[in-house]
Amino acid sequence: MEECCYICENYLKRCEMNGRGFFFGFHAMEFVEFIKTPKVDNVVLHRPFHPPVEGTLCLTGHHLILSSRKTNSEELWLLHSNIDAIEKKFVGAVGYLTIKCKNFMVIKLDIPGMEECLNIASSIELLSNLESVTLTYPFFYCPKFEILEDGWHAFLAENEFARLNSEDWRLTFVNKNFQVCPSYPPVLVVPKSVDDETVIAAAGFRHGGRFPVLSYVHASQEIDIRRKATEKTVILRSSQPLTGANNKRCREDEKLVNAILGMGKRGYIIDTRSQNAAMTAKSKGGGFETEAHYPQWRRVHKPLERYGVLQDSLCKLVEATYDNSCSMDKWMSRLESSGWLSHVKEVLTTACLVAQCVDRESSSVLVHGTDGLDSTLQVTSLAQVILDPDCRTVRGFEALLEREWIQAGHPFASRCAKSAFSPGKHKFTGPVFLCFLDCVWQIYQQFPCSFEFNEQFLVMLFENAYASQFGTFLCNNESERHHLKLKDKTYSLWTFINRPQILQTYMNPLHQHNTAVIWPSVAPQSLTLWCKVYQRWEVGKSSEREGSWNEILRIQQHDKELKERTGQLRKQLADLQKEALEKGLICE
Repeated sequence: MEECCYICENYLKRCEMNGRGFFFGFHAMEFVEFIKTPKVDNVVLHRPFHPPVEGTLCLTGHHLILSSRKTNSEELWLLHSNIDAIEKKFVGAVGYLTIKCKNFMVIKLDIPGMEECLNIASSIELLSNLESVTLTYPFFYCPKFEILEDGWHAFLAENEFARLNSEDWRLTFVNKNFQVCPSYPPVLVVPKSVDDETVIAAAGFRHGGRFPVLSYVHASQEIDIRRKATEKTVILRSSQPLTGANNKRCREDEKLVNAILGMGKRGYIIDTRSQNAAMTAKSKGGGFETEAHYPQWRRVHKPLERYGVLQDSLCKLVEATYDNSCSMDKWMSRLESSGWLSHVKEVLTTACLVAQCVDRESSSVLVHGTDGLDSTLQVTSLAQVILDPDCRTVRGFEALLEREWIQAGHPFASRCAKSAFSPGKHKFTGPVFLCFLDCVWQIYQQFPCSFEFNEQFLVMLFENAYASQFGTFLCNNESERHHLKLKDKTYSLWTFINRPQILQTYMNPLHQHNTAVIWPSVAPQSLTLWCKVYQRWEVGKSSEREGSWNEILRIQQHDKELKERTGQLRKQLADLQKEALEKGLICE
């Protein structure tokens, strides 16, 4: 097909004219070497909820494209980075490719010719596993929409701190060159009473240099009668202290942690490891805070599974989802044995405990596990969704993700490198962020009117974390992003989402502003499988549910039109009354 061939031949040329400060000629050559067969005719595509379609398959540096001669048929544009695994099968001269995506979609291609099929499969495997991040699509993507706001500057640490309006905290720039902690951002919030020398010394006593920093300030609804002021408590996060088997101590770390609490106040240290795991870590140079050196803090162990266990659990869940031979009993058994909902429950339970300490007991909380990159971030961010109504708005949730996940150093590049279909073990892969989004969805299900955004917003975030044209979720930390000049060479996801016409598609029509703390139930019967993520490509859309949402939107739009018409009629009436008064037709 001429149009599809034109796409293939000119795709890389368009990248060369990107105009974002890159030399694309070298990259184009590398892509050409990867693509042995750029196009194949008479390929049949099988994908969920669509009839089979025959067309021309094209491979570009970043996309698999299938375009049909049928005028009413949609083109398929699939990012190579979204491909998790590929399976090959041959029957005679026809090759059959099964492509399994990171968003759990599975498509099949019937490709005439064994050599063509092998070349296509080889190219996809190479292009979906590019070693250099600068070869990925976000570095080539050039949007056609008008940029109204630069998402890279939407949630700067200085601006977010200004919103706190607190005299007890300050910004520190000790990590401006990423030398104190490579996984922390350049700007952090620490107690005002602690100087930078103390902060640097405390960083040396924490795993990976992740010293305790502020996550959230909560104004409790309870009033301290003696002070006649609203009681403010905080959530902090860090990594484990390096006490080791010899019970080493660091007075600077003790000063930093203890400075958070006032006289007579007590706080909680929520350790996301079991006590046995913490003791094992201590024998290997890690450890935990001892009561003798942190006397105002009480340590509580709430063990949460690490990313490797979550990965195994997700694989079992998705495998069960795609087993169409399952009976009801077998499906329920496999769902339970996957353990996924149990992990969701434990994360939610721990977040509720943190929120309870902060809101009900007016006690500050420090959260950490081993390295503070995974379960720690799940807990601190979920607690804020429970406590802070702003985090349940679109921009507030975006700010939360920037602050508690992206800038906080969650290793997205490592954790989201593979999804549930990829064969073999991958050392650093794990659906930590997906588990967090699942927890948010569980709360959303229980409080559907308290969230400004809808379910599709969460699904979109999941998909972009694994494969995207935007640079928001690239790399493992701010140091890597700074080194690659990501903010200059890619576009932010928030730039796209926060455009009015896009934003409206993610708005919840049932939203009513709720300033109260919301307390989700973590009872097993309250938690359900997130079908729109895990079963979307098998079950599809619920026509009744979709119809209900459409009817709600129709009623809301009609209500809006009636209100506007009412306003116009009231204005007309006021003008007529004024005119009648002037002419003496009526009296005041």
